[in-house]
Amino acid sequence: MSRRPRVLVCGTGFGRVHLAALTAPGSPFELAGILAKGGPRSRACAEEAGVPLHTRVEDVPDEIDLACVVLLADVNGGPGSRVAAELMARGVHVLQEGPLLREELAASLRAARRHRVVYQVNSHYVHLPPVRRFIAAARRLRPVYIEAACGVQVSYHLFDILGRALGGLRPFDLPAPTGSGPLRTIDGTLAGVPFTLRVQNQLHPADPDNHAHLLHRVTIGTEGGTLTLADTHGPVLWSPRPHLPAEARKTTRLDAAADPGLDLPATSVIGPAEAPAYREILATMWPEGVQRAIMGTWTAVCGGVDPLREGQYYVSVSTVWQAMAAALGFPERLSGPPPRPMSADELIAAARTELEEQPA
Repeated sequence: MSRRPRVLVCGTGFGRVHLAALTAPGSPFELAGILAKGGPRSRACAEEAGVPLHTRVEDVPDEIDLACVVLLADVNGGPGSRVAAELMARGVHVLQEGPLLREELAASLRAARRHRVVYQVNSHYVHLPPVRRFIAAARRLRPVYIEAACGVQVSYHLFDILGRALGGLRPFDLPAPTGSGPLRTIDGTLAGVPFTLRVQNQLHPADPDNHAHLLHRVTIGTEGGTLTLADTHGPVLWSPRPHLPAEARKTTRLDAAADPGLDLPATSVIGPAEAPAYREILATMWPEGVQRAIMGTWTAVCGGVDPLREGQYYVSVSTVWQAMAAALGFPERLSGPPPRPMSADELIAAARTELEEQPA
């Protein structure tokens, strides 16, 4: 293909990240249009990008090569999978944002094979640099336990992270949760490894993008140490297993033993030590992650990949995620305005003041 592939973005909620990716300088793709309801935000996005706004699939021109379907799917009562099916019927390749129900996904994969197009799922976070570093390091380890925490909004994406890190998710067992307060705890197994999952099973129906205590935090324990993704956006940490050598029992000082393990840092950072600010995450990291996902789908298109075979992994992700959701039950409904984020500088200043007020 001599021209750049023409891409349609469906939806302008999270789809705005896709718009940023496709309109970035040097993008290997051409933003060909937006498919949305036609509200003020969608009209403004189309005007800013200089592309047509379509409100019906039948209005989309034939020369679209790939569609990013960034609309709520069946689990959230949205039209995402219906739109994806209509576009595939027209010969358009599709990259659809999760989460997706297992049967919904299976139907989309069968439709893709029937129409001879590529269909892939994007869980977004697996394409971000800190998560990719964590996955790459985890694949070199042999886990003996896993601890993970997440907000319920991004629990589907957590299982994609873990599936890639562990090389799969089966066999799994996710029994009924325990605990009270914001977090519910599930003690089970994942990929045959002991697994503790803590989920903030709370949701604000009118403001689902806020009120989460965290996105993702994962620790994989091994015989030699623990690998931790402190946050979805980093840093990634390696902590060698604490070890006091036998020689130290005979010395007058604990640090006098010659064992080289005593010279290992208690924790080392894999990659950048600091996570970026949220403005940078939204402006740069997320669009670059989306561009990586789109490029992966287009590479599959060029390689003639069978969508049904490639999609079986995500069927597994959906299966495990639905088992977790069934164990947790419906999220607790939250109300009111979102809490104000507190900066580290504020916390440090508050702690310093308290310390200074203590008597000598």
